[in-house]
Amino acid sequence: MADLFFYGTLRYAPLLELVLGRSGADLDAREASLAGHGIFAVQGQIFPAIEERSDHVAQGVLVRGLSKEGVTALNFYEGGFDYDLKDVAVITLDGQEVAAQVYFPEPGLWKTEDAWDLQGWISEWGALTLRAAQEVMSYQGRMSAAEVATCFPSIRIRAAAWLAAQARSGDSDHDLSKDVVVHNHKRAHLNFFAMEEMDLQYRRYDGSLSPVINRAAALVGHAAVVLPYDPVRDEVLLVEQFRAATYIAGEQRPWMWEPVSGLIDPGETAEQAARREAMEEAGVTLSALEPVAQVYPSSGASGEFIHIFVGVGDLTKCGAGGGLAAEGEDIRSKIIGFDELMAEIDAQSFLDMPLVTAALWLARHRARLRDG
Repeated sequence: MADLFFYGTLRYAPLLELVLGRSGADLDAREASLAGHGIFAVQGQIFPAIEERSDHVAQGVLVRGLSKEGVTALNFYEGGFDYDLKDVAVITLDGQEVAAQVYFPEPGLWKTEDAWDLQGWISEWGALTLRAAQEVMSYQGRMSAAEVATCFPSIRIRAAAWLAAQARSGDSDHDLSKDVVVHNHKRAHLNFFAMEEMDLQYRRYDGSLSPVINRAAALVGHAAVVLPYDPVRDEVLLVEQFRAATYIAGEQRPWMWEPVSGLIDPGETAEQAARREAMEEAGVTLSALEPVAQVYPSSGASGEFIHIFVGVGDLTKCGAGGGLAAEGEDIRSKIIGFDELMAEIDAQSFLDMPLVTAALWLARHRARLRDG
């Protein structure tokens, strides 16, 4: 049995219960503090770090009597982030000093900022972290903590996308609690993208339930797609890059001409992502965004959801662009006139569906944008 002191996100009871696979009623948990330490926000991250600070006291939760299996689960959840257990002495509310262990990051691993606020974190990031933790813990015993940690940014992106999908209005013609029955849910694969499988039944139009079917979906997240358009010069900017998915599918032209696009980071709006990607990929500053569509581009196979825009900007002032080398991007761009764009659309030269969608929308609204 082990006694652990939690100072950060695992102070959030639903998260601790999820990681341990136990109800909070089964845990011997009590408030405690660790003198000479502070809890601080980590720059660029949504979790805190603990540091030795003589003038601070770290508040937290002491959980006693954790089993070997419980510690193994905690090590899996925390271990991929270079956190190790250290022995400390904490003080409970009744003044009792108790020996415990605490997860400490490697010295210098994170750059810290101001004091961290648990309640503020719960309000902003609690739901996303719970969803991400569900995916993380499903791989315990199948992948190492380090392997899962390398995929954690994409796990968070998918968690944010799932929450956004849950927040959209439901279908008045269907009651999901009755019209879809899930018999088995398997997270089959994890990498930059994920693959999930379900054995399920759905309500047919005659009122009966379908036979149990097995279906899989590639889960990516939410993405922003923006076609930069200069209404003064009547030109658009396209980017080209190698797309492994089309190559794997057997495509003979896997270098694709597309609009600017990229995944939406947790806490970022689609509009913010569109502007960021326009600068990263093409060096373009957009003065306005025109919403085109919010759609699943391939609902039979993929859970990716895309926000398509036409972005108004001055294409005479393009910067470097080229994408981010850290993300394996190698991108070139070209500027073409509207008439050439539509000629290529009519010739079915482009293979990217969001580009075709944005171009056809632009054809309908071009006069308004030019007049504006």
